[in-house]
Amino acid sequence: MSTTYGTFPGARPRRLRTTPAMRNMVAEHRLHPADLILPAFVREGAAEPVPISAMPGVVQHTRDTLRKAAVEALEAGVSGIMLFGVPEEAKKDGLGTAGTDPDGILQVAIRDVKAEVGDELVIMSDLCLDEYTDHGHCGVLDSEGRVDNDATLERYAEMAQVQADAGVHVVGPSGMMDGQVGVIRDALDQTGHEDVSVLAYTAKYASAFYGPFREAVGSSLQGDRKTYQQDAANLRESMRELALDLAEGADMVMVKPALPYLDVLAKIADAVDVPVAAYQISGEYAMVEAAAANGWIDRDRAIMETLTGIKRAGANMILTYWATEVARQL
Repeated sequence: MSTTYGTFPGARPRRLRTTPAMRNMVAEHRLHPADLILPAFVREGAAEPVPISAMPGVVQHTRDTLRKAAVEALEAGVSGIMLFGVPEEAKKDGLGTAGTDPDGILQVAIRDVKAEVGDELVIMSDLCLDEYTDHGHCGVLDSEGRVDNDATLERYAEMAQVQADAGVHVVGPSGMMDGQVGVIRDALDQTGHEDVSVLAYTAKYASAFYGPFREAVGSSLQGDRKTYQQDAANLRESMRELALDLAEGADMVMVKPALPYLDVLAKIADAVDVPVAAYQISGEYAMVEAAAANGWIDRDRAIMETLTGIKRAGANMILTYWATEVARQL
């Protein structure tokens, strides 16, 4: 549109999109390798890595390949590794005792990784019973088959102690039991582990996107976890959980899953002065990999776009199964 005084539109935002160099210069958010945390599974007794069919490229590690994966993550610039243990099926029971055995697979894995990388990589551990129980729930069941919150807290306190004794830097209580952060903090402090941090799974939703993860940890779950994980319809509830976790001593907080809950992530990130994590979970990973395998999307661009979206929403740290790959690209 022309006039005597010039041509409209006068404001042309496209000027800042003209070249890759221009777009890079004005980018508002940037991914960095140190933003990334690698979740990793280690399988007790495995002689070879076991592929996870629903998560192409992800495996249940042997102890040796886990050590190698930790070194590769460190060399790529990844800041942390979150460890999940997969015990032998025969060792599962109603109380998840393998989870508090000092020689259980997760504690062994923590020691292995600590011996390999020391303090150069932040070693994090999943603090939950679901991998170790024969019923697959995240806690102890009562006589009516319901998860007993307070009995479960006692088990979590034991888990925190043995994981800290093994050398972990950060525990990640993921069971969504009421009061879990406070009990774990007290257990750590009372056993001389004041320096071990707690990454609270503050907003963990009962999601359909966990499906592939249950294969990854060999879950025995029948039914669902809707009585303790959050309902997808609720946002204010997450803010209440946040206030409770912070009051109980959480050092960092997390939103899980990531992409379906970016609004929750953004609201929490705006409200706190502690680091905020988001977990890009197994189903999010599997969707991108499946669509890319069918030629429906550009895999590398989709990965970067999802991670940038999580960063833009306010995450300081992102747990993603692509952590090492993306860190190398960055």
